[in-house]
Amino acid sequence: MSATRLHVALVLAVVVAGVLALFTGTASLGDESLRATLLQLRGARLSAAFLAGAALSVGGVAVQGLFRNPLASPSILGTTAGANLGGQIALLTASALSGASATLAIEMVLPIGSLLGALVALGILLMFLRAGADLLTLLLTGFILSSLFLSIGSFLTSMAQDSWELGRTMVAWSLGSVSGAGARHVLFALPLIIGGTVAIWGWGHALDVMLSGEEEAASLGVDVKATRRWVVVWVAVLTGAAVSLGGGVAFVGLIVPHALRPIVGAEHRRLVPSAALLGGAFLIACDALGRVVPGRSEIPLGIVTGLIGAPLFLWLLLRMQREAYDG
Repeated sequence: MSATRLHVALVLAVVVAGVLALFTGTASLGDESLRATLLQLRGARLSAAFLAGAALSVGGVAVQGLFRNPLASPSILGTTAGANLGGQIALLTASALSGASATLAIEMVLPIGSLLGALVALGILLMFLRAGADLLTLLLTGFILSSLFLSIGSFLTSMAQDSWELGRTMVAWSLGSVSGAGARHVLFALPLIIGGTVAIWGWGHALDVMLSGEEEAASLGVDVKATRRWVVVWVAVLTGAAVSLGGGVAFVGLIVPHALRPIVGAEHRRLVPSAALLGGAFLIACDALGRVVPGRSEIPLGIVTGLIGAPLFLWLLLRMQREAYDG
């Protein structure tokens, strides 16, 4: 399939998923008095899901290229866990200052906290990169940071259970959801996600060359250290922005690039726009699906992506092994 046809198909997938998401929900658009408000709320939610899915998918493309491993995801750098922890700390801080009842009314607390958490994780990673860390050290550092941040986040969540409303908010945040995203959240994350996507696309050629190995890339004129450093920076920006919109959402940055690579190829400047479109469509569809499953409340977005993403990823792995065996 040519790149143009693929992009047209992906744009159509985004449009179809978006239309379904606009008309999905417990409230009916037949009520004229509520129609404009419902469309506004669902439009902001749709935009947040698309941006979060696009950011995670582009981050996945960059991380898989950086580590030369199609099984890598943005979470291995620790910035995703850092962004989640930053959001949890922001919730606790807002509760301590204003009371738990005001937590959800402070719109920009979560986005700013998430971005600050991702930047803290990024700062630690850059310390190791400046010290000359190789990819293995970077991977181990990200793993340790993720474990540390997740442990601290679990501790904070357990502390928050003394307040029913705050504890419920903390758990919902960790499970992932774009239900609380509004126009301000989208406008806050939009320049970060656009800037990060364009930057990763710009580093695409260097990542292509690095697929042959860092020594080979250096001999061909690629500044390996600068590429490694800036890719980590922009992945942190993308993941921080994505978490600020949707909380903890798993598997998107792992399966979307992996699914596209057999179709698009390994060239990063072709993968990045395709991954942004497919990731956005995938998360919009998952959010809509979580609203239509029967139950007292909608299923958290992170659970939906996990239930769909894990089996899909196993199927992709089996297909890849079968093709390697047949070849």
